[in-house]
Amino acid sequence: MIPELNKLSEAQAELVLKAPFLVCILIAGADGTIDKKEIKEAINIAQKKHKKAVSMQAFFKELATDFEDKLKILIQSYPYESTQRNPLIEEELSFLNPCFKLLPTEFASEYYSLLIDIAQGIASSSGGGIMGLGESIAPEEARYMKLPMIQKPT
Repeated sequence: MIPELNKLSEAQAELVLKAPFLVCILIAGADGTIDKKEIKEAINIAQKKHKKAVSMQAFFKELATDFEDKLKILIQSYPYESTQRNPLIEEELSFLNPCFKLLPTEFASEYYSLLIDIAQGIASSSGGGIMGLGESIAPEEARYMKLPMIQKPT
């Protein structure tokens, strides 16, 4: 178990471990398809963060282990259609907000930053967008990119 999650209930700790995958599914699947490029970007972000965030070493070790396999299994537990899947994931991610009060401050801040980085990285990697002008982020992904259902920990 990850020591920073000790004050959380079992369900809350599971959600904290699962949320990076949920963000990946939400953003990558917002346009209706989850492609390999988006999954690869999520893995890259997790690996880069793993090397930087000292306060989250144990968490990243757990997260990075079999990331792609965990993601594929989780994807299959949600509806295929994004219009059905995304509201479920949005609601589930909103349950992170009370968890932030129970996590160590530095960990909560780094964790929130990770989720935002994953969301933005995946949105930027997919190459969507309108006629290739400016940012290449699909409108469906842009809607979720700042994770409005999750409040920044204070």
